[in-house]
Amino acid sequence: MVASSLAAPPTPWSRDLAEPKIHETAFVHSFSQIIGDVRIGPNVLIAPGTSIRADEGTPFYIGENTNVQDGVVIHGLEEGRVIGDDQQRYSVWIGKNTSIAHMALIHGPAYVGDDCFIGFRSTVFNARVGKGCIVMMHVLIQDVEIPPGKYVPSGAIITNQQQADRLPDVQEADLKFSRHVVGINDALRAGYRCFQDVACIAPLRDELSNKNSANGYGNSATSNASLNTSIREQVRQLLAQGYRIGTEYADERRFQTSSWKSGASIQAKQESEAIAALEAFLAEHQGEYVRLIGIDPKAKRRVLETIIQRPDGKVVESASKVATSSSTTSSSPSGTRLSSDVVEQVRQLLAQGYRIGTEHADERRFQTSSWKSCAPIDAKQEDQVLAALEACLAEHEGEYVRLIGIDPKAKRRVLETIIQRPNGKVIATPSSKASSSASTSSSSASTSNSDVQGLSKEVVEQVRQLLERGYRIGTEHADERRFQTSSWKSCTPIDSKVESEVLAALKACLQEHAGEYVRLIGIDPKAKRRVLETIIQRPTAAARR
Repeated sequence: MVASSLAAPPTPWSRDLAEPKIHETAFVHSFSQIIGDVRIGPNVLIAPGTSIRADEGTPFYIGENTNVQDGVVIHGLEEGRVIGDDQQRYSVWIGKNTSIAHMALIHGPAYVGDDCFIGFRSTVFNARVGKGCIVMMHVLIQDVEIPPGKYVPSGAIITNQQQADRLPDVQEADLKFSRHVVGINDALRAGYRCFQDVACIAPLRDELSNKNSANGYGNSATSNASLNTSIREQVRQLLAQGYRIGTEYADERRFQTSSWKSGASIQAKQESEAIAALEAFLAEHQGEYVRLIGIDPKAKRRVLETIIQRPDGKVVESASKVATSSSTTSSSPSGTRLSSDVVEQVRQLLAQGYRIGTEHADERRFQTSSWKSCAPIDAKQEDQVLAALEACLAEHEGEYVRLIGIDPKAKRRVLETIIQRPNGKVIATPSSKASSSASTSSSSASTSNSDVQGLSKEVVEQVRQLLERGYRIGTEHADERRFQTSSWKSCTPIDSKVESEVLAALKACLQEHAGEYVRLIGIDPKAKRRVLETIIQRPTAAARR
């Protein structure tokens, strides 16, 4: 193995010239730098462009089957240590079966437990991340201890222990994803080691050469049916989560009426076999729309529907989620009453197995929170649900209409959000927009709507309902730049359960962060997860009302 590994330089705090200790089964790419007392365990992959530098804080430990991906930096302060699983002191400890993804920074003193995933460009500094945690992209974790088995969403900034303690639990799908990443990188480690071994790589090169000669490269007959990398990644993620793959197709006429026809079932569980079946299906239905279906075999429901080919025969550039109704065309149909944000909210609720309901209220009933139910929505298909929602909006023009998310197992509501107001217009986003009326006053709505430091009646009602269900209230804020990257920062924690005190704290947050986005958070303290995230103030506030 050719790798750049150096002894630690002599310094005022260390003159031991310690050298890396790398297990013989590990693979350390030659474009990486390993300096000082770095202990790398069996079957570890160190990808190109990494810098693991134990020249100040020391030692470092990287456990068995862990992968450290391109651009990762691991360093440590001279002061400060963590206790590793072997009860010894380390500047940086990274457990086994853990992924440190591209461009992440682990800066000691830092501890990352077994079976963790640290996402792209995330930072862990002076912190402990417990076993089995999933940390997504662009996260900052500093000066805290993340309990085991917690999920940290992309863009989160966790800098106090209260934030860390209220993080949601990791779900089974997250664990499957993490294990999948470890498996992929272990295969890469084995492949790189094989590539350096002439006895290992020569038979593969011969096999590839024979295959190319037989197939004749340069034949473009099936080039249009080749799947791009984003769709391949989508298939990989579906299979990794235990989902099955399906297909549907439609000509122009059927597409306009959303009358898709099912393709042959793909029984393959291996990625290569599923990809081959998809490419064959695309070639068979050139000149038609083709969409990829992700199926949860246990819940017997769809978790994804995305168009991967259009009538020109070209594979769609990116595998993004699309609506199942006729709104999947390249531009939104002019006749739809629902905003894209509401459509996405419905999609997410259905994907989580929740049911959809609606309620309406005129001005008088809205004042007393006496909502009436619209016709029940029994459908589980997205296009049918959206059609029912639009029918409710049309039937109750001139009234408030709100969308209800219902957990059929727990028989409780998981979401209530107003999607239409009395002027008949659909709300631009599926949230109770705020920054309007002062809840402590009974003055007219037209006056209070211009008060950007107050709370609208809808927000007050939302808070009341959350508190009645035993949920806690939180708030987050973001300026324009942080909003674009979803890097929200927490306002002062709200510990009270008294409505008036909670509303006062909300108004204080709005006032403190005038000119920024502010969102209301509903928190289930037992499940330690969020049940609601809704923006209640925007930078231009009342002007959007």
